[in-house]
Amino acid sequence: MVTMDGFDHILNWTLKVGSHPFPGQDGGTCINEAALVAAGFEYQPVRRVEDMPACFSRPICRLAMRLNDEATDAERQRLLPFVTRLACADTPEVERERAAYIHWHTARRFPFQEGLEVLEGALAIGRQADALGLDTVKTRMGAVQGRATMDTSVADADNSLFSKIKGWFGAAKQSEPAA
Repeated sequence: MVTMDGFDHILNWTLKVGSHPFPGQDGGTCINEAALVAAGFEYQPVRRVEDMPACFSRPICRLAMRLNDEATDAERQRLLPFVTRLACADTPEVERERAAYIHWHTARRFPFQEGLEVLEGALAIGRQADALGLDTVKTRMGAVQGRATMDTSVADADNSLFSKIKGWFGAAKQSEPAA
């Protein structure tokens, strides 16, 4: 099982639910978006697995996306050690074997830890991702963070439509006379 050992240098990269237009200074991306950066690709939002370059295993990225989006904030950070391992696409036969393995082990609801074990098992099938030095990953991810214009990938609360609507209702509620 992959541990966080050796990944303390990217712990300031925060994995978050869903796709993001551009990472913030905290990272603030999903697992697949972080994997793109770690593998040396230009950052791009990943809304679906098909948005990933061909060198990324579709079944593995699909499972990683599911784990990312269903996890709690704390659990999600346990996916960070996998960012260097998703660029491992193999032959169609191996990709089918990975997909079958993942389907067999995830056909029902499962706890996050079990999902990590399934991800680890699927990654053991077929070609492994090229080994990346931790310094290389740190440099790539740091460069993207350095270009960020916001602290976080989530829009400033004062500028988001949801926050404005929420504020309107809060403001209306506050302006009502006290009973």
